Amino acid sequence: MLRSLGQRSVTGSDEDPRVAQLRAAVSRLRRELAALPADFPDRGIAEDELATLAAMALDGIPEVPRLRRSLLLVAGSIGSVSALATGLAAVRTAVDLFGDAPRR
Repeated sequence: MLRSLGQRSVTGSDEDPRVAQLRAAVSRLRRELAALPADFPDRGIAEDELATLAAMALDGIPEVPRLRRSLLLVAGSIGSVSALATGLAAVRTAVDLFGDAPRR
């Protein structure tokens, strides 16, 4: 199924390509946020949640509800910082690869 999404495994690795994409997207957004000179009230929340997302990506297949919660917190804390819109969209796309959280 992953091949139908245009993804492939990392050569010589058993790593899930969704995890690799999540890790890359989170890393990119963390770098963009660090390079942003502007300060905004919830910057610390964004940095903390991006660190949480990065840790989840290192631990293997993350739990979808936790991924979505962190994504919402990052998006809410970044707000309308247009310089981070592309990086945030990449993180959202990577989170969406894991599918929907099961409904209760």
